[in-house]
Amino acid sequence: MSKELRAGIIGCGKIAINHADTLRDFTGASLVAVCDNDAVRAKEFGRDHGVDAVFSDPDRFFAEADLDVVHICTPHPSHEPLVLAAARAGVHALCEKPLAVDVESADRMIAAADEAGIKLGTVFQRRYWPAARRIRAAIDDGTLGTPILGDCTVLIHKNRAYFEEDAWRGRWDTDGGGVLMNQAIHYLDLLQWYMGPIVSVSGRIATLKHAGYIEVEDTAVATVEFEGGRLATIRATTATDPSLGYRVTVTGDAGATLSVIESPIGGPGVNDVWAVRDAEEYSLPWSADTESHPPQAEVHRALKPYHALQVRDFLDAVVADRTPEIDGVEGRKSLALVQAVYESARRNGEPVPLP
Repeated sequence: MSKELRAGIIGCGKIAINHADTLRDFTGASLVAVCDNDAVRAKEFGRDHGVDAVFSDPDRFFAEADLDVVHICTPHPSHEPLVLAAARAGVHALCEKPLAVDVESADRMIAAADEAGIKLGTVFQRRYWPAARRIRAAIDDGTLGTPILGDCTVLIHKNRAYFEEDAWRGRWDTDGGGVLMNQAIHYLDLLQWYMGPIVSVSGRIATLKHAGYIEVEDTAVATVEFEGGRLATIRATTATDPSLGYRVTVTGDAGATLSVIESPIGGPGVNDVWAVRDAEEYSLPWSADTESHPPQAEVHRALKPYHALQVRDFLDAVVADRTPEIDGVEGRKSLALVQAVYESARRNGEPVPLP
């Protein structure tokens, strides 16, 4: 494909800015159309990013904008119908996390993309942190050995104002879940990327701090069994104040233990533990976030360079006709893990197998 890619964005909220800015700087693609069910917000976003083709109806957007690629930045439950619409229109789709709110929906999206011959990607930009990729490289080159023990810890603060800022937050029907689905899923993606295929999950969830104004969980714990009997733990909550951050730790059978941490929130991930036998001690300083909850816009701005790396990979995959690094199948994996924790919780902690 030699022509410049025509890209559109549907969902003109906060995270869409990262996509628009990357498209502006990407040679070989341009943002030509935007869509949002709030016509005023769509018009303002189009004006801010130099786009004249503005829509509030997704059907007209796909029918009239003549797109090659669409960036889907809408609330979670709307992802499936929009990906299916993109598939019908023959438009490649890069979808913000989570790919869907349940595995069955994700499977329909993946199948539709395959049948239509379009690329489907899921945004997990934290895989593009150098620190996160350094751990993946240490697994691949044998430095770590086979991963045998993992941990995902999410200790962050969200206040009532955060949940009330957007009407879809904190509800099962529009958010799809709480701390696991909306915040921890980035780090669950890293956990399974390092540890491998999941066999079964046992978990519990609760709403302990934000009860009364959200439906979904604000606290969760789980244990995960991976292929070969390897094990990991998950602890996640939005009840800490101040936020302490996010960390994924993995230990291998070679004896090494490595971790990546995001603290303060929105900062680039660093390897705060790099314990490898006979290697020079390696660590980077980190400190707890002294702000109780940094504005979401600040977090998004800090993540923009890593969004850009993933968007570039996806657009390059379209041009080169290859599979993007984080496609629909990859995006499904952490979603299946979250859904299994929810199912186990409904069964009073009974293990839930993953096929």
